[in-house]
Amino acid sequence: MIYINDHKLVPSKFPDGTLRLNIIPISGSVELLWQFEDNEELVVLYFAVKHLRDHGTTKLTLRMPYIPNARMDRVKNDDEVFTLKYFADFINSLQFDSVIVRDPHSAVSLQLIERITCEDIRPFITKLCDTLLTQQDVVFFPDAGSCKRYQGYLNHNFIYGVKERDWKSGKILGLHVEGTIPPAPFNVLIIDDISSYGGTFYHSAKKLKELGADKIWLYVTHCENSILDGELIKSGLVEKIYTTRSVFTKQHPLIEII
Repeated sequence: MIYINDHKLVPSKFPDGTLRLNIIPISGSVELLWQFEDNEELVVLYFAVKHLRDHGTTKLTLRMPYIPNARMDRVKNDDEVFTLKYFADFINSLQFDSVIVRDPHSAVSLQLIERITCEDIRPFITKLCDTLLTQQDVVFFPDAGSCKRYQGYLNHNFIYGVKERDWKSGKILGLHVEGTIPPAPFNVLIIDDISSYGGTFYHSAKKLKELGADKIWLYVTHCENSILDGELIKSGLVEKIYTTRSVFTKQHPLIEII
């Protein structure tokens, strides 16, 4: 979904499937908000920017909470397409005056996209910790990467997971927990940047329950719609999933936008 100064842009299509857009010209400054749903929005974004610039817009800001293609931030083989680099090239070609993102999955994107700044997500995390946890409770990071990324935000004790994977299939087989585990029962807030189907958090929550956890909550900055098709959402292991308004466009009673 793309918004122009908070007004949702609703494309239609001609019979041949090509896009039809109606955008009222705006002089001066414009902010485009892009909540990613699919790659067709790249074309919508291109047409919108070109139209606005041709009709008097002098300053353009792109607010893009979620960076598409950030998972493909490096290549090892000649047949692998470096989609993040080419996506960044496309965004740079539109010459935004600034690009504002939130909690990027890969730091490589910060090097590739020009005039980029990151929103501060510390308030989201500290507020949740202060609201949900006591000093007897803990924060859990699913891996060392999320631990390194977020531990500086905390006033609470934390523990972290070490995943056990089948390296051929990539499937998570389980995990073990590192750090000082408090006496049972204790409550836990799991923190990470992104969730697809929620498999990592499903295995995390199962292990935490085995170790004596009572209530478990999950915060992810970016929650993909595919989480509704995963085991976690149906498991009853978590009380609530908190996320920001970035890529989750559905509704579910277990998921709360903050």
